[in-house]
Amino acid sequence: MLEHDETLRLIKEAQNGSESAKSTLLENNYPLIKSVIKRFRNKGVEYEDLYQLGCVGFLKAIKNFNEDYNVKFSTYIVPMVAGEVKRFMRDDGAVKVSRALKGLYYNITKLMTDYKQKNNGQSPTIEYLAKKLNVDEQEIVMAMESSRSLISLNEKFDEDDSNSCSIIDRVVVEEDTHEAIDYILLKEALNELDDRERKVIMLRYFRNKTQSEVANELGVSQVQISRLESKILSKMRKKIE
Repeated sequence: MLEHDETLRLIKEAQNGSESAKSTLLENNYPLIKSVIKRFRNKGVEYEDLYQLGCVGFLKAIKNFNEDYNVKFSTYIVPMVAGEVKRFMRDDGAVKVSRALKGLYYNITKLMTDYKQKNNGQSPTIEYLAKKLNVDEQEIVMAMESSRSLISLNEKFDEDDSNSCSIIDRVVVEEDTHEAIDYILLKEALNELDDRERKVIMLRYFRNKTQSEVANELGVSQVQISRLESKILSKMRKKIE
């Protein structure tokens, strides 16, 4: 691997149009690109195509990288490469969203907006949406999951323009690259959970509620939450591994 200062020098040269600098960066980061695209094998896209997509994401990482982000370049590469592959699989590749699913998602968002306006901003349950739209709960979840858009690390957000900043500005990443990658893997594992599972984890580990408090909120017993939590954590561990 290249030293940090050497990497920054090559990035600046590459951003100024040096093809040799791009080649050197690609050659030295090939193992990292390979490790990222391995997660997408056996999903209907040939390995060579995955690698080409990974390289496209890598070149975008070179183009957009700024040392003011205060993260290592190797850390920045991971979401850029993974995002490029996911974008292809969602828009052009194996995972295509049908018109019916898009139509269902439109109806879901409309129903959710009406519900929130009438209930002080409270979100409706999956069960409520399914009954109102006369579809299975699973179809509701599928429509909502399939319509999630990929967010750029450079995307600005905040209603107050004077305080707007990009996602990368808000994310504090430790110096250790492995720790940053663990953060990304954890986020992916959470995205694999259904609404109820994700709510349990959010209440338990992000809002520090006890199992009894979670049980009361979900209307089940503490024993059920204990079993469900163990099942969810096992599922997340398998995803991360």
